Amino acid sequence: MRKKTVRYAFRASLPVMAGYLVLGMGFGVLLQGQGYGWWWAAAMSLLIYAGSMQYLAVDLLAGGAGLITAALMTLVVNFRHLFYGVTMLEPYRGMGKAKPYVIFALTDETFSLVCQPDLPQGVDRKEYYFWLSLMNQSYWILGSVAGTLLGSALGEYTRGIEFSMTALFVVIFLGQWEGTRDHRPALIGLGVSVLFLLLLGPDGFLIPSMGGITLALLALKRFPVRKEGE
Repeated sequence: MRKKTVRYAFRASLPVMAGYLVLGMGFGVLLQGQGYGWWWAAAMSLLIYAGSMQYLAVDLLAGGAGLITAALMTLVVNFRHLFYGVTMLEPYRGMGKAKPYVIFALTDETFSLVCQPDLPQGVDRKEYYFWLSLMNQSYWILGSVAGTLLGSALGEYTRGIEFSMTALFVVIFLGQWEGTRDHRPALIGLGVSVLFLLLLGPDGFLIPSMGGITLALLALKRFPVRKEGE
C-alpha cells in the first residue's frame, strides 16, 4: 500500500514540481545576488517555506528591515493560510507525529492537491498527505539551492532577475481576475496601493496599503455580489 501511495503522490506532485523548481530558482538567484550563499537558500526553504514571503524576504534582508516590519509583512502576506488551514483541521486529524509537519508544509499548491475528495483504492489518505507535502517542499528546496548556484555561475548576467517577483504577483493577479466575475477585491487592492504609493512614496506605502486593503475588504463583505435573477 505504501508504494502505491508514494507513486500516486509523486504523480500528483509533478505539476507542482514544474512550478516550484522554476520559482525556487528565481528566489535562489535573487538571494545569491544579495550576497547570500546556497546554505541560506536551503535554510530559508527548509524552515520558512513560503514562496512569496521568501521573495519579499530578499528585499527585507537587503534593506535591513527591522523585526517588527518583517513580522507585519509576514502576517499580511501569509494571512490567507489561516482560512484554508482551518479547512484541513478535520482531514489532518489522526496524522500522529506527522501532523505538525503537514500543517507547516500546507502551501497553496499543496492545499489544492490534498483537497481531492476521492483517492484511488489502495492509496492511504494520511500517508498521501505526508508524502505529497514532503515532495513539494523538496522541489522548492532543490530549486532554491540550484538558483543560488546558477546565480553564482552567471554573475552579472542575472541583472534584472529581481523583476521576477513583480512578474509572479502580476501573474497571480491576472489569474484571480480571470477566475472570478467579482473584480471589486482586485480593484480595491490596486486602488489602495496606488493611493498610498502617491501619498507615502515607495519606501513607506506597503504596510499602510496592506492595512487599508484589509479594512476595505472587511467592509466589502456587507455588499455581496448578487446572482442573476436576485
